[in-house]
Amino acid sequence: MTFLIPRAPTRRRALKSMFNGAAVSLALPFLDCFLDDNGTALAATGAPLPVRYGTWYWGMGATPNHHVEEKRASGPGIKFLSEAAALQPHMDKINYFGNFNMPLDGHSNYTHFSGWVVNRTGAAPGHATEIPAPTFDLMIADVIGNSTRFKTIDVCSTGVAASNYSARGTNSRSSAEISPVALYARLYGPEFVDPNKADFKPDPKIMFQKSVLSSYVEESKEFVKGVGAADKARLEEFFTSLRQIENQLALQLEKPAANDACVVPQKPNEPPVDRLAAIREMGNVIETHKVLAKLLAMAVACDQTRVFNMVFTDHFGNIRRNGETYTHHLLTHEEAIDPKLGYQPLTYWFGQQCMNGFASYLDILSGIKEGAGTLLDNSLIFATSETNYARVHTIDGVPMYLAGKAGGRIKTGQHLIGNGDPCTRVGFTVMRAMGVPIEKWGTNSLQTNKAITEIMA
Repeated sequence: MTFLIPRAPTRRRALKSMFNGAAVSLALPFLDCFLDDNGTALAATGAPLPVRYGTWYWGMGATPNHHVEEKRASGPGIKFLSEAAALQPHMDKINYFGNFNMPLDGHSNYTHFSGWVVNRTGAAPGHATEIPAPTFDLMIADVIGNSTRFKTIDVCSTGVAASNYSARGTNSRSSAEISPVALYARLYGPEFVDPNKADFKPDPKIMFQKSVLSSYVEESKEFVKGVGAADKARLEEFFTSLRQIENQLALQLEKPAANDACVVPQKPNEPPVDRLAAIREMGNVIETHKVLAKLLAMAVACDQTRVFNMVFTDHFGNIRRNGETYTHHLLTHEEAIDPKLGYQPLTYWFGQQCMNGFASYLDILSGIKEGAGTLLDNSLIFATSETNYARVHTIDGVPMYLAGKAGGRIKTGQHLIGNGDPCTRVGFTVMRAMGVPIEKWGTNSLQTNKAITEIMA
């Protein structure tokens, strides 16, 4: 029997379900029935599938000569060595960047800090807590993140909300969600609007909050005139955050387009007390990461956000192997190099677990089918650390990856050699691919206007 569908369903169809006796709904991923015959655009409007940007972070860098085999020239193919062997199945979805440098122009190398700041802001910090410019995930969010419920979502697997690498500046560093239960409540709690209610009415509480914020931002203009330059910068960061909240509230005051079908992800269980007490043991980090990654991936697939940041382990590597006393960080300095192996065995083990975690993250993103491809195909994930070889705190040659094709804008499967060029070329290339209207990026020796054209489709 054949059923004829007179017109394509709209993107904002939703599935209804019951949860604890209450009606709940959720925007669906981009199913085939929403798409054109090629699986690349929305059938109802002809608009292309959205392209998303994410980051994935791990601490303590890589083990020299055991991570990725070096090349002399850029070209196709990446040879993953034993520490990063888990990434081999994803080789054709990844680009790897080697031999890109981080010139600091006379600034100190603030260990386990300068590396991530330079990589994400294009500027060297002048002291050990300075974030001198916005991280470029937020520059991308300013372009692609204004039409979703959340402009960005930040999550961290180590149980420390401050371990996040997204900031407008020194005084406006974002906090990460660290609890799967809290993340679930944030994504699918009472503020989630049912798009199928015929009698949709804006929530008076949200209307009031938006009104208060709008008034506050307007009244602030006079106040700003009377403060110094440093305070103006801090206030601008603060008001930027307020405007972001105001935009999010405005979206909740608009009736979503009808959506017939929606499945709410299963609510995570509260972790047992003993696991919470040992949250920074690697086994628990891996388990927390897996649950957070699945919730985050579904939020992205359902277009609740288009910019997202995931932290696997933090820049100080305060993670222990189950039953061990020394943290990853301490081991990088204290553990002896095994003369037969040529590396620090326990430190290497941590690096291997980090790459296994990155591979599992890519498994989750590539496991969500979207049109003719996957969620990973329609995303671009920047993965990196804050150091190259943690034992001596090197920041030149920090390992960097891009995963995903950004909806066809990026070619993958390449090993790119920087020949000492600034690492900012990678961030500049990402921003150009994501539509950020910039002609150059970075400061002093980090400034560049050269995209890495070998991977630009």
